[in-house]
Amino acid sequence: MRAFFVQIKCELGKAYSVANAIADSEIASEIFSTAGEYDLLVKFYLGDGEDIGHFIAQKVQTIAGIRDTFTIVTFKAF
Repeated sequence: MRAFFVQIKCELGKAYSVANAIADSEIASEIFSTAGEYDLLVKFYLGDGEDIGHFIAQKVQTIAGIRDTFTIVTFKAF
């Protein structure tokens, strides 16, 4: 399994509903609200052979209220 993070920019007033939708879909490990350019920081895990781009496009960006995403791919946890 490999971890990666996605920063999510939501439509105005939609951060909590987006966070709840992600939590309800049970696809994320952790969901954090953040201040700054993005509203949420979400940690995901996928198997080594799974396509992160496809996962983001099909499972994350299709959630209502999401305006933009920024994916951070990780290499090693310390």
